[in-house]
Amino acid sequence: MSNTNDATSAASNISSDVATLALVADIGGTNSRFAITDTATPELELLHARRYKNADYASLQHVIETYLTEIGIRPPRAAIAVASPVNTDNIRLTNLSWSFNREDLRKALGFDELQLLNDFGAVAWSVPALTAEHLMPLYVRNKNISRGPVTVLGPGTGLGVAMLVGNANTGWDVIETEGGHVSFAPLNAEEELINRWLTARHGRCSNERILCGSGMAQIDAVLRNQIDHATGQTQSVRDPADIVAAALAGHDNDARRTLARFCAILGSVCGDTALIHGSRALVIAGGIVPRFIPFLMASAFRERFLAKGRFVAYLENVDVFATTHPEPGLLGAANSLRNTHPLGP
Repeated sequence: MSNTNDATSAASNISSDVATLALVADIGGTNSRFAITDTATPELELLHARRYKNADYASLQHVIETYLTEIGIRPPRAAIAVASPVNTDNIRLTNLSWSFNREDLRKALGFDELQLLNDFGAVAWSVPALTAEHLMPLYVRNKNISRGPVTVLGPGTGLGVAMLVGNANTGWDVIETEGGHVSFAPLNAEEELINRWLTARHGRCSNERILCGSGMAQIDAVLRNQIDHATGQTQSVRDPADIVAAALAGHDNDARRTLARFCAILGSVCGDTALIHGSRALVIAGGIVPRFIPFLMASAFRERFLAKGRFVAYLENVDVFATTHPEPGLLGAANSLRNTHPLGP
């Protein structure tokens, strides 16, 4: 069943020239989001925006066909962001049991052109299109992002990482990465405990294993001593949304401890990635962090972001923002159609 939030309720409100319309999609591990954009309009708009639960559909083709049938529009072009690498013809989503061949999908859906983007490549493409309303400064000296490199990073179902290069005058490009899968580097005894538990369960602990929704639940279980080393199972796992809500309510010490650890680790990973990218700015995106930005700013995030030895001064000059746009993946997919194709990993 779709969760509808239409930017417009009638097809008559968009261009009558179907040739200029395009489908844009953001396919995450949990939800699929769709909209129609008109590439001929001066302003970038998302029309007929809808969201679907992936568990209700057998394949990507199935959910796209459902959306197009519901809105009654068949655009000739599409830009689809998926939570996986897109540098091959055969695509398998990282956190979802869907796979497809890009040319087979294009033909089955009748598109003249099908552009595939990594999901965080699409989020990176959204950054040049964000207005001040949806770009929240956290630690900044320059309130406008005018030059790259810009790191775009954020926890959601997984941990996305991409890089925006270029500038506002000559144009932007996106470098898609799988930076969320680099190895986690624990910095204290509490983080060593989390690292050992996740390594025992998965054979390796990446940053994504911790900085995502399920990772927050695992941090919480470890810190509450709800792990069974004999069976390899957690005895009591709380929903990450419940953990955040309890932490923000202020009466659950365990939840606050979990969220504080999550923010501290996020700070370390953001600082590391900014150094790797040589970033002038870093934008935190994803579906999790916008829910608790005041808590983040009161946490050890900034301390851990800067704790890079001789490069503290360098990182003090990296502007840190958070995007609060409700659909950055859709916005970025639409913006990518108006720009050059993103550079692959």
